[in-house]
Amino acid sequence: MKKIAILQINKFYAPWVGGVERVVQNIAEGLNNKSDMKVLVCQSKGKAEETTMNNVHIIRSASLGILYSMPISFDFIFKLWRLSRQYDILLFHTPFPLADLACLFSGYRGKVVVWWHSDIISQRRLLKIIKPILKWFLKRADVIVAATQAHIDNSALLEPYREKCRVIPFGLKFSDYEQIIVKGYLTNKLSNKQNKKLLFVGRLVYYKGIDILIQAMRTVQGAELFIAGRGVLEYGLKSRVKAEGLLEKIQFLDYLPFEELKAAYADCDMFVFPSNANIEAFGLAQMEAMFYGKPVITTTLPTGVPLVSIHEKTGLTVPVNDVAALSAAIQRLVDDDELRVRLGANARQRVYEEYDFDKMMERVYNLFEELANHGSTKSPAS
Repeated sequence: MKKIAILQINKFYAPWVGGVERVVQNIAEGLNNKSDMKVLVCQSKGKAEETTMNNVHIIRSASLGILYSMPISFDFIFKLWRLSRQYDILLFHTPFPLADLACLFSGYRGKVVVWWHSDIISQRRLLKIIKPILKWFLKRADVIVAATQAHIDNSALLEPYREKCRVIPFGLKFSDYEQIIVKGYLTNKLSNKQNKKLLFVGRLVYYKGIDILIQAMRTVQGAELFIAGRGVLEYGLKSRVKAEGLLEKIQFLDYLPFEELKAAYADCDMFVFPSNANIEAFGLAQMEAMFYGKPVITTTLPTGVPLVSIHEKTGLTVPVNDVAALSAAIQRLVDDDELRVRLGANARQRVYEEYDFDKMMERVYNLFEELANHGSTKSPAS
């Protein structure tokens, strides 16, 4: 039987670090054997090239650089026009306005799936310019996929197209996370070995709420915060921690390789995810921490973020940008061992029940099969 030919389309691909890029890679590797899968992306800057990673064929378009978080690539438009006719299904990961435009120019007549990761939040001016193309693109799509119902319910752009939206939760490949090589990874770094270990993992960018977290740590007693990641705010955040005399409470770990990242998750006492802008639509790092039985402190964003970890069941949820509430939630988990352990155990169970990688791949492939065999799958979100 002929395999379904699928072209995934995104801005970038590994080793570029980002939540969307991880989803693209997971789908590519997870369905590579069952389908004829290739991935079309852009270079952050530089010449075009074709590579293979973990048996996945990746086509990287030439790029002049990045503007408004989007690669500038005329080569990408040409490549999509040339390649698209070879595939049964195009899977676009959005927001990626260049891909919307390229789809319009391609004249592609096959099936289009849009994976809606978030609305365009930070580039409001850009949205005004490209909104007509985006509306055309969503109307053109046969199916729109989102990781949670909140992605659909809280997007004005998706409102006219709710009948063709589908919910497919993200998933973790549990086997990748089970073996921990390094023991006591964070414990060995503590200034005071009696302190509880609080972990943040993510890019050091404006919407992660790290400045709010640093403020909250001023009044927390009996805990130390470890910040793992890199980003444009790194220098300013480090300077602030030093200026406020918080060096014994807050440590920066830089970007952690996967083995060290797993060790950090396994050794922390709780995980904090204080994102404060709607561009944060899910938070894969929450799932990773929950896999290791760690309670999560997150925020009430009107996105999928507070639907991953459930308030008072697998962690605590606090109002966005509320320093006092965040500090109180951290202190509560620091002081209450029984609560911390109970929420952590619930968190691990929730990951196994709701965020299994194999279930995600099954749902995605079933959607592709349905499209390939029966045409349009327009149906209510489920």
